[in-house]
Amino acid sequence: MASNQQPPQAPQPGAQLPPPPQQQQQQQRGQNPAEAQNLNQIVIEYLSKKGYSRTEAMLRVESAHIDADGRPIISRVEDYPDMMHEKAYSFLKNWIENSLDLYKPELRRILFPVFVYSFLELASKGFVKACQEFFEAHSPEHESLHAHDLSQLMAIRSMEHVQHNELAKLYKENKYRISLTRMTFNLLTYHLHDNEAAGGDIIIRFLNNHIDVHIITGHPTTLNARDESGLGEDEGIVGHTTGRRAAIGELASLKLGPLPMDKEFIADVEERLQQEDANERQQTKQGESGIASGVRSLMDEFKAIKREETEDSPMRDDIPLPPYKGTDIERELRMVKESRQKFNLISTPSPALPSVCMYTFHNTNDGLACVDFSQDATLAATGFQEAYIKIFSLTGNPLVSALPSENNGQTAPTTRRLIAHSGPVYGVTFSPDNRYIISSSQDSTVRLWSLDTFTGLVLYKGHDRPIWDVKFGPFGHYFATASHDHTARLWSTDHIYPLRIFAGHLSDVDTLAWHPNSAYLATGSSDKTVRLWDVQRGASVRLFNGHTAPVTALAFSPDGRTLASAADDATINLWDIGSGKKLKSMRGHGKTSIYGLDFSVEGAVLVSGGADNTVRVWDVNKGLGGKAAAEPEPYIPASAAASAAVNAAAAVTGDTTMKVDAPVGAGVTSQALAPSTTGGKKKKEIIATPDHMAAFHTKRTPVYRVRFTPRNLVLAAGAYVGS
Repeated sequence: MASNQQPPQAPQPGAQLPPPPQQQQQQQRGQNPAEAQNLNQIVIEYLSKKGYSRTEAMLRVESAHIDADGRPIISRVEDYPDMMHEKAYSFLKNWIENSLDLYKPELRRILFPVFVYSFLELASKGFVKACQEFFEAHSPEHESLHAHDLSQLMAIRSMEHVQHNELAKLYKENKYRISLTRMTFNLLTYHLHDNEAAGGDIIIRFLNNHIDVHIITGHPTTLNARDESGLGEDEGIVGHTTGRRAAIGELASLKLGPLPMDKEFIADVEERLQQEDANERQQTKQGESGIASGVRSLMDEFKAIKREETEDSPMRDDIPLPPYKGTDIERELRMVKESRQKFNLISTPSPALPSVCMYTFHNTNDGLACVDFSQDATLAATGFQEAYIKIFSLTGNPLVSALPSENNGQTAPTTRRLIAHSGPVYGVTFSPDNRYIISSSQDSTVRLWSLDTFTGLVLYKGHDRPIWDVKFGPFGHYFATASHDHTARLWSTDHIYPLRIFAGHLSDVDTLAWHPNSAYLATGSSDKTVRLWDVQRGASVRLFNGHTAPVTALAFSPDGRTLASAADDATINLWDIGSGKKLKSMRGHGKTSIYGLDFSVEGAVLVSGGADNTVRVWDVNKGLGGKAAAEPEPYIPASAAASAAVNAAAAVTGDTTMKVDAPVGAGVTSQALAPSTTGGKKKKEIIATPDHMAAFHTKRTPVYRVRFTPRNLVLAAGAYVGS
């Protein structure tokens, strides 16, 4: 039957929406809108005469929503399936852009998955024109981060395309993961539920069916924004790069080479070394202890280890340092001598095991919070929950103060107590020249102390929360702090305010480490990530994501190319700093926290200490790129004698499948420590990864700190916890 009605036209800006499909079908069957309106009036009059007042009232309300042409005025987006995704997406986008700046960075993360699933749904339902217009209108805003995916999606126009396009199938079969704080997520869901008719119900459906929202701890801040050069490691579909292919090539270039020495400083050091070599040769002629046969001279040793400029070395002007002093020359002279005397751990087929010197602190009553060793291995500094610092002489020599009144007469003590903080001391660090220490505390302050007078010198304020860690830079002058306020900060000893604030972590910054050239700083956080910061620019240049628990320890290799990180998940990850990729994971500490890491002088050996009461040794180069072993399980020793025998055998043979003690408080009862009986429960073993070389066990002493000396001796420390 022919119809005198014109086909519906596309809506113009400000015009009413076209009639829904069912209304169009009525018009095609020949029903005139004016006739429909007259019919409504006739029915109303009939209902009024018959006394059906309620029905009449309801019909009048419904008739009020009819326009001049007799068509109902529709406000629900579901009645226009080819336009409802455009309206819903625009509704979400406009709301986000009008939100507070505090929430925008997180809320913007949801736009791309909503865009993709809206586009795929339009294509699946056959709305070719609407699908094309939707893609052309909104794809440009996602090109900077998702250009690779958009290039594969742009050709999709139909259900057949969706079924055969590999990327489309990947999105349809998997959920897109985003991270939001609880406050931001609640704000989003409340708004969507309050505006379901305007498109909120469509977004809610996508959230339920296609988007995996990971709720993270903390409060929303403007610092939670993802890096504009790439996506967060936890964002997207698991196993899919989702646009990171372009981001990898755009990683900021790094200067990982050594910081060149000052030419005048080199000349002064060489002059002193030549004098030392001449003295040693003279002693050799006189039959005294001088240069032994086959031993390199100090000058030859210095030429082998001195820091010379390379292609990727940072400029000295990038890291301003004060003019060198006589103490710097003496320190370099000592380093050259110790380098010549070091024990070389590099051997074939695997590195040699280092010697470990363990310092156990007794009667601390669980009050020991931190410990550090001086670079020359003569002093140890400890921080206590009782808000004081204690300095120990490791050689037994008295700690003589430059102030006579501090020496207690003619006999100076071998320990010193430094008191000034008003809260527990969580971090201590020695300056490279061993003349100062810096401490950080729960009282949100940092203090500089003199080891010449054993008195406080400077108070630094900047954080407003407890400070968990503090580290001196490799050349002194600069130091860095890690705090509960989610930031790390850069300081110099001659300024009482911070020079840089490194903000980007979503939770506490728990630990930090300096790059050997002092140009970069690594931070580990309770948000399970490690970040590398450019000290000069104050910007995050690398994000390492791979741990499943808060990061507790960090260490750089001596060549500055590799970063080691440890966490409460009992794993150690090795990262290639240049590419930002994980090299391998190492396991062997059971299921306990790891507190300390350090590389040997050559960088071939890594040592770790943790809550399982062991110091463990790892082969850095073994198994790079190989598959890690399964997660280890705690083992309960049958007896102390059996445990000692196993430990001794492991240290000699290097067996990587040795049994180790279970840590105190790791689910082991006092009865379980008794010798096993016949028919008892089978003991579990820790199967370490193949790069595990040896374990050195302590007697109920968690290891808080491990450090290689310049001679490749390992110093370790912890507090005895008793039975």
